Amino acid sequence: MFDLLIINGLVITPGNDPAPLDIAVKDGKIAAVMEPGTAVEAKETLDAGGKTVMPGALDVHVHLGHGNDISRPRAASDAASETAAAASGGVTTFIAYLLAAEELSTIFDDVVATTEAGARVDFGYHLIISTEDQLANVPKYVSDYGVPSFKIFMNNRNGEGKRLGLPDIDDAYLFRLAEACAANGGMVCPHPESIEVAHYLREKVMKDDPEGKGGLATWNATRPPFVEADAIQRASRLCKSAGSPIYVVHTSSGEAFDAALAARQQGVDITIETCPHYLTHDVTWERGTVGKINPPLREKEDCDALWQAIIDGHVDTIASDHVHRTIAGKDGGIWKASPGCPGLETILPVMLTEGHHKRGVPLNRIVSMLCEVPAKSMGLWGRKGAIRPGFDADIAILDLDAEYEVTQDSLLSDAGYSIYEGWTMRGKVTDTLVRGRAVFRDGVIVEGSDGHGRYQRRSLSA
Repeated sequence: MFDLLIINGLVITPGNDPAPLDIAVKDGKIAAVMEPGTAVEAKETLDAGGKTVMPGALDVHVHLGHGNDISRPRAASDAASETAAAASGGVTTFIAYLLAAEELSTIFDDVVATTEAGARVDFGYHLIISTEDQLANVPKYVSDYGVPSFKIFMNNRNGEGKRLGLPDIDDAYLFRLAEACAANGGMVCPHPESIEVAHYLREKVMKDDPEGKGGLATWNATRPPFVEADAIQRASRLCKSAGSPIYVVHTSSGEAFDAALAARQQGVDITIETCPHYLTHDVTWERGTVGKINPPLREKEDCDALWQAIIDGHVDTIASDHVHRTIAGKDGGIWKASPGCPGLETILPVMLTEGHHKRGVPLNRIVSMLCEVPAKSMGLWGRKGAIRPGFDADIAILDLDAEYEVTQDSLLSDAGYSIYEGWTMRGKVTDTLVRGRAVFRDGVIVEGSDGHGRYQRRSLSA
């Protein structure tokens, strides 16, 4: 007797187009994927009504914070709101960044407990490595906490890290982190910017535009694509020399992508991520400062180059870089506005609307970038990322042709805004299941689903 039977769905399995299949679930896992109409018994039946059934998406680049603080959740409500946003967008697992100046084992258990208390979907953490104590404990983070992915802010130089309460570092520190990752089954996730050049450019640009009237174009001019590309090239070479894999976050420009692809062609074990906002928005966006992000929004030509890289199969993952500060953080013009934007609940709808419907990106390619490769690259494959027997029953059901408008009152993130407000999306998530339990049903968050999400230990060698 199965716990749940999902029938009448067009199911996306690895490498395949949607096909009529039934899915049986038992004890939170996919027990069988069967020909439609196979005679089995189940306690509950969910009729997908001809909709598309895909694995729940994995968003492996999220900042889960509290108010204006994006370092970590401080209350269960921080996780409850953002995982509601995730579930409404078909995201069943995310990996957030944990940022602190202290040695991270002193706070890790508390952070996980706080997140689990509110989480509706499953989650993991990346650790941001910034101090000598943190670097020394990389082996412990991998073995004791199941965290194999480590972010490093390459831009924390010349005082840049002070706004985050972090010390300056240098390339030798990056290389030492790569050595620690190579020795302990870890992976380096650098934020790539050559900040000394960016500081020089900022001084020049501020002299020409002290009031920031140029908006997003001005911000782009302070941290242009070559600053990103140079850092990717440098980090890739250092990681290759140390023997560590590298996961390049939020690739924002054609030039940065070219640098990452060149590294791959030179034998670097590199995974390339981009974000929806770099595919859909550029420096001409009419809401200006609301779109301040690091790296900056680029030119339309960069959007086009990244879409082409997706179509050509070179971009590996799509992630949101979700930041849930409120829009009040955008006050004060381009120089004072806080960077970042929310994106958990729109990541899959954007890829369906702009990728599949508008540009013909196959659904199995979208599943690869949002489900399969994130799970494989982050040490979750075998549990997450596919509709396959033995995997967790993390499932998103889509009305692929349903159209809806993104409105402020429809948003669930406590950020309270979206850069996609007013956009018409085509492809709506109707149901989201996490380990076989519905957390989003018929377009509504399931009452009492907060606290269902669980921390996921990860291993890159699994």
